[in-house]
Order: sequence, then C-alpha cells, then structure tokens
Amino acid sequence: MEVTVKKMNRFLMFKLPSAFLCGVKLKDLDNEKAVVTVTYKWINQNPFRSMYFAVQSMAAELSTGALVIKKIQECGKPISMLVTNHNGKFTKKAVGKIRFICKDGNLINRALKQTIETGEGQTIVMKSIGLNEYDEQVSVYEFEWSVKLKSSKKKH
Repeated sequence: MEVTVKKMNRFLMFKLPSAFLCGVKLKDLDNEKAVVTVTYKWINQNPFRSMYFAVQSMAAELSTGALVIKKIQECGKPISMLVTNHNGKFTKKAVGKIRFICKDGNLINRALKQTIETGEGQTIVMKSIGLNEYDEQVSVYEFEWSVKLKSSKKKH
C-alpha cells in the first residue's frame, strides 16, 4: 500500500481522533520531508490565548512519524516503530496557522538499512520545526524513533 497524504489523514481520523479533532492535518509528504498544519482555534487553545503544547506535539510527531511510516512501507520488511523520547522548545506564541516541517527522510533510510542488515534495532532523532504564517519559529521538537525488525516468532 502506498502511503499518501489522503490515506494518512484518513488514518488520523480513525486511529488518532484527538489529533483529527484538534485540526492536525498532513499537507505534504515526499521522500525527504513532511509538512503538517494545525490552526489555532477554540478546541486547541490554552489559557494564555495560544495553541496548547500537546496539540503542537501531536502535529510535530506526525511530521516525523509520517516519514517513518512511508519509509517502512516502501522497504517492504516487517518493521516496528516507536517513539522512545521527545522534547520540545517553545520560542513564540503559536497562533494562526502553524506548519510543522520535518526534513529528515534521509536519516530513516540509513536506520532501516542498518536494522535490516544487522537485525538490531536502531534509533533516529528527527527534528520538526513549527513555523507561523510569517515563517517565524514558534517551537522546535526532537523525536527519538526506534525501529526494529518484527520477531518472526509467534506467541502462544
């Protein structure tokens, strides 16, 4: 199955409804980058009249995770993925339409190749930058993803 923007947004609606309800949407996905948008509104606000940090985290995670999902699907091997760590830094109030951009597609290629060749899990730290409508940074996130081959042993 090819991973597309439309399919990922449908996935979001059914498997991550809180992100969907808060307005998180994948806008662009290719081999090197993913772009996710979310617009500040009543449902995703904090008491300080800006976007709640957890909504920013969901959007930033999707920008990294969509790339990981796409690359795993393309490699054709049974590989699991999991966020093992993340951190965020907030530099400006997030109001209006915020874009989260991850350009780390190349990092995933190396990690998947390594885990397939060695059978050992790999970690990748991917960055997502949140920009407002004026291209000012509002936040920056780093997500540590773990990828590893799924065990062929069946559990009884």
